[in-house]
Amino acid sequence: MTVKEYNQSVEEYSDNIYRFVLKNLKDTEKAKDIVQDTFEKVWKNHKDISPTKVKSYLFSTAYHTLIDSIRREKYKAEWDKADDNKYFTTQSYSDLNEVLHQALDMLPPDQKNVILLRDYEGYSYKEIADITQLSEAQVKVYIYRGRQFLKNYIGKIEVLV
Repeated sequence: MTVKEYNQSVEEYSDNIYRFVLKNLKDTEKAKDIVQDTFEKVWKNHKDISPTKVKSYLFSTAYHTLIDSIRREKYKAEWDKADDNKYFTTQSYSDLNEVLHQALDMLPPDQKNVILLRDYEGYSYKEIADITQLSEAQVKVYIYRGRQFLKNYIGKIEVLV
């Protein structure tokens, strides 16, 4: 596929792909992101794609990108909808270890596992990715989100000590 054919496919199919994704997600911003990702993936492989097969390639790529997005969202904690008061502790503990374990138990399983592997067992990001069958980037994201939750839950260390 040439650059001209790629641009023509963008003009021809972008609206159709957007409507297809939007119908499934019902979120305009996520739908736009998926369409963008789809065309990015097609551009990366544009030399290997036949111009006669571009429509089916675009829709199958959009479908797989949509499924990946839905799966990612399923495991993402919805912090915007969370009750902030539920994640802060006002009790005074002298045992920080107990507070930390309570906070760890509140994490989603994937975040808890990667934090335990990283901070307790000392594994590298690559080793954690191999163990959990996640990408290295996803491991880093889960560790970051888990640590953010722990930081918000525990609050200031001076309050606990």
